Parts: sequence; C-alpha cells; structure tokens
Amino acid sequence: MSRRKRGAPPAPARSTPRRPAVSPPIGALVAERRLIAAVLAACGVHARDREDVLQDVLMAAWRAVQEGRYRPDPRADPRRALQGWLRGITWRQAGHHLGRARVRREVPVDDPRALVGEGCVDLEGRLLARAALRALVALPAQDGELLLAAAGPQTITACARAHRLNPATTARRLHAARKALADRIARRSW
Repeated sequence: MSRRKRGAPPAPARSTPRRPAVSPPIGALVAERRLIAAVLAACGVHARDREDVLQDVLMAAWRAVQEGRYRPDPRADPRRALQGWLRGITWRQAGHHLGRARVRREVPVDDPRALVGEGCVDLEGRLLARAALRALVALPAQDGELLLAAAGPQTITACARAHRLNPATTARRLHAARKALADRIARRSW
C-alpha cells in the first residue's frame, strides 16, 4: 500500500464508488443481441438454448443497471465499455447455464450402481470410427493388413516374421501406411 503525500487530498473511503453509476437505456442493451449471441455460441451454448440464455443475460444486465452496478470508465468509448461489460455477464450466464443438470443431461436414478453395467453410446465417436474404417478399407490391401496386424498384440518383429520381411522394412512400411491413413482421414472434412 502506498503512502499519501503531504498536502494530497485524502483517499476516498472504500465504501464510496470510484466511478459514477451509468444507466444506459434498455435499447442500448438490446442492440447488442448479436454480440451476446456470438459470445454464447463461443461458450458452447447449444443453438436451441441460446435465445433463452440471451434473455437471461439481458435481464441480468438490466437488473445490474437498475441497482447501479454498471460503472464504466468515463474515459472509455461508451459502446465498447458496454460491450465489454455485457461479455462478462454473458460469459457468467453461459457458465451457469452449462452447469445445469438438464443441460448436462443428467438423469436422477434411485441406484446409480445399477447403470454401471450398461454401456455408454457415444454417437460422435461411432461416426468417427466408421469414417476411419472406411478410410482403412480404401487403402491398398497390404497396407490395411499391416495396420491391422500392428494394431494387435504382436510386436513389429513378430509381424515382420509373419510376412517374411525384414523388421526395418516392416517398420518403414507401417510408418508409410499410418501416414497414408492419417492423410485419408484428414482429407475428409468432418
């Protein structure tokens, strides 16, 4: 904490605000709907919920304005100050929304251990696996066989013996096959 110089006015009490409260009209808040929607999308709020969360953001902002909690820097551009303040509110409201159980798709059950035996179906993972298998099938037959053999519990040396190849040659071919598969998967823009 710095000391006050002689003759300087005393520092204001901590309970007094340093900046005056500003009360922008509700129209100024509503005019920033596109910004709020973009921040919600960036935070990961699903499209079906964005309009509801946007309303929550506007209500929270308006409540804060009514309570005198909007105190922008008087030297800053008013619109930029308002946008920055709304970004903060939007970020917090998105966090509250994403933390709700219904958004996380939690289902209350009497005995959670009863569900342990059931497998969890990840649809996106299934689609990615199918696409990877299609890319694997599209490779030349010897590359596909080599990749499948290497995916098993065998070592590269055992795989080389099975194909009657030098282990270094097998490693080189395996590297080339993995690169070809990665290129095919990358070409498919998900």
